Amino acid sequence: MSSANTLSQRESVFNQEVITRFELYNSLFLTLPFYQVKDTGNLLPFFSAHCEKGTANQESPSDIIKSFFKKYVPDIDQKEQLNRLFRFIQYIERQVVLFDAIEDSSFSKTTKADESGTLQTLLQQIGDDDQQRDAIKEKLKNFSLRLVLTAHPTQFYPSRVLSIMTDLIEALKTNDINSINLLLQQLGKTPFFNKTSPTPVDEAVSLIWFLENVFYHALAATQSKLNEAFDVDGFANQLLELGFWPGGDRDGNPNVKTDSTKTVASLLRQIIFRCYYRDFRLLKRRITFRGVEGAMQSLENILYENAFNPKESPEDLQSQMLSLLQSVKEMLIADNYGLFVDIIDDLAHKIKIFGCYFATLDIRQDSRVLRDVNHYIAPRVGVTLPEGYDDLSESDKIKAIAFSEADFHCPDDAEPLIKDTLNTIRLVKQIQQQNGFKACQRFIISNCQQASDILQLINLFLWSGWKQDALPIDFMPLFETVNDLKVAAEVMETLYTHPFYKKHLANRGNKQTIMLGFSDSTKDGGYLMANWSIYKAKVELTAMARKYDIDLAFFDGRGGPPARGGGKTHRFYASMGQEIANNHIQLTIQGQTVSSQYGSVDTARFNIEQLFNAGIASALHQSNKDLLDDKHKELISIMADESYALFMGLRKHPLFTEYLEKLSPLKLLSGVNISSRPTKRSNSDAPLKLEDLRAISFVTAWSQLKQNIPGFYGVGAALQKVKAEGRWDEVVELYQKSGFFKTMIDNCMMSMSKSDFRITAHLKDDAKFGQFWEMLHNEFEQTKSLLLELSGTEVLMQAYPLEKRSIAIRERIILPLVIVQHYALECLNNTTDEELISTYNKLVIRTVYGIVNAGRNLA
Repeated sequence: MSSANTLSQRESVFNQEVITRFELYNSLFLTLPFYQVKDTGNLLPFFSAHCEKGTANQESPSDIIKSFFKKYVPDIDQKEQLNRLFRFIQYIERQVVLFDAIEDSSFSKTTKADESGTLQTLLQQIGDDDQQRDAIKEKLKNFSLRLVLTAHPTQFYPSRVLSIMTDLIEALKTNDINSINLLLQQLGKTPFFNKTSPTPVDEAVSLIWFLENVFYHALAATQSKLNEAFDVDGFANQLLELGFWPGGDRDGNPNVKTDSTKTVASLLRQIIFRCYYRDFRLLKRRITFRGVEGAMQSLENILYENAFNPKESPEDLQSQMLSLLQSVKEMLIADNYGLFVDIIDDLAHKIKIFGCYFATLDIRQDSRVLRDVNHYIAPRVGVTLPEGYDDLSESDKIKAIAFSEADFHCPDDAEPLIKDTLNTIRLVKQIQQQNGFKACQRFIISNCQQASDILQLINLFLWSGWKQDALPIDFMPLFETVNDLKVAAEVMETLYTHPFYKKHLANRGNKQTIMLGFSDSTKDGGYLMANWSIYKAKVELTAMARKYDIDLAFFDGRGGPPARGGGKTHRFYASMGQEIANNHIQLTIQGQTVSSQYGSVDTARFNIEQLFNAGIASALHQSNKDLLDDKHKELISIMADESYALFMGLRKHPLFTEYLEKLSPLKLLSGVNISSRPTKRSNSDAPLKLEDLRAISFVTAWSQLKQNIPGFYGVGAALQKVKAEGRWDEVVELYQKSGFFKTMIDNCMMSMSKSDFRITAHLKDDAKFGQFWEMLHNEFEQTKSLLLELSGTEVLMQAYPLEKRSIAIRERIILPLVIVQHYALECLNNTTDEELISTYNKLVIRTVYGIVNAGRNLA
């Protein structure tokens, strides 16, 4: 079947399975009398249509809202108008859930015609070619995929709503109209948001829902498929791994404390044992033969006690559980014809993957905090730092690090951050002893600028009771800014050649993980420069690791939208050439990425397999098209520099911050109770500084404006520059032959497809912001025009019609939310009435939920 026919078939299935069913069930949903105003559901379609018409005419949000009430509900006062807007919001945010559920329920049908990039595709390609099969098997011996769940606030369905969605998806698969009707009613009555901000432990509980209900099954199924195809069961390396940040990531989050880390580690342990116990109950129903009673009873006791009666100081029981299962398996084979051995193997595979910890709890802290801790503890363990230590050259600073051992216990009167850091370092050892070494073995240093940042952290461990020859910790630098990425390879060479660190790496199997942050680099340098800086850093870091025979793993800190490193992520990994280490794929998944790509077992398996295949395929089928030669590198570098200059000019514009503060919900994001993290790193009431603003708040503010500046700004100027220099054919060639460049451009188009400058078009006549808006809009139009010319298409995302259609429907659903939000923001800027200010604030905050949740296509 041709690709065109396949695409047409997928579009037909999507129209039938998703769009038609959404229209059907949405009409049912709108007739349910959920709220105080009985005709809200009947009135909503008119409101949506009115918003569409007003936006097409480039009317201001205020004019759209006022004309709607004048036309359709002329006899109500302002208070009742605001009440109606709140009711509309409640319906719309549930429409988003309904559309999510329908898409997920149809996933196996809409993707059946296009399984490219899955393990099944890989197996079909190699067929009976034993040589290729052996080559893949050899590659797998030094390969791993790690997905790390983080708690960034870009999606916020509480577990109660996720449970309804899960049941709704199952009912939709069979079109069980009675169940669907009841679930829609339940959805209508179930609150979507928290009245107070969640704690780090609350965030952990929300994400553990995905671990328990999705990843536990998806990873095990993928592992079984790999074992069946390539016999990987006996491999020394672990192919599939999970990481976890809630409760461990304290970078700038004052709410994460040592107790949070301890509680989350205990929760992860307890939940995985509950998963095991559920599986054991099925196993127990089948393994009913003589001779296995003792092992089965011992195993049941272990699983039950740890699942429901956890001890204060438990033990790592992974090897004991596997030993008991193995003894049962041997008896089944010897005396019972091997009956139900597959069930034993399934549980054993899961215990090998998840151990007693479920997911590795990563610890993360900023280098500036760690430097303060170093100053605090040094004199208390008898170490005298040289005078003016902070101002010493890097080489002199490293010479002053002695790596002495001590057993310092932090006193209660120490500064909170110092106490938390030192107590957490001691807690890590306890977690390892109780849940296993893999339970907590990674310490990430944010804002890592020099080798001494890592070496000083090692000192903190040694001064806290750890021993030089017993330090099972991976110290991981996080390079984020454009400047930090430039010196990353130099920093790592200093570490690779340092006697102590060299010995430490040898003890860790000469494996080094380096984290690269997309979000902050995009905020720091713009979309094109961020992607190019990270690409160059990966090339340089790979060369440095190979020089010193280091097994290098890149850990990519990616958000959901392309502006934060998301988009078609697996295509980035598939495009990596020989210059970039790609034996290990590690990336963060967060916010709407979790629900969109890993919200069900089907979608999770599909996306896990795509990432897995990308890592294998890039190694087995490397070709020159994915290897950038010097000419193409120079071309991208020119474009990145031009883009960077324009983006930095935008950042330095005197209206830049004020534009975001007044016209987006930036200042109110802290009131959206979806995260324990503050919107900025500084907790002071001083005026907002861009450098203090978290990348996620920065990107979210632009996405709420429907302008998505971080995802495209400067790309058009860069393309125009090389076109004016007569090098357009080279850019076209680059797009057609480089998987890296094509993915970057396609993701940029995805980001732009979520923009709609018509919504803010009224600002072009604004006395203060008119010229600033025009500047943003002009770059959008220039970028759009050149990207369409470059890709040879007529509309954005023409090559991805299903995703394009899905985005269009979602944008149509939430357009009224965007209009209401901008209306409320305009009202806030023009009133001093305290009661109205409070109401408009709530209106803005409520609209944020639905707009963000509908953005799952950004992932």
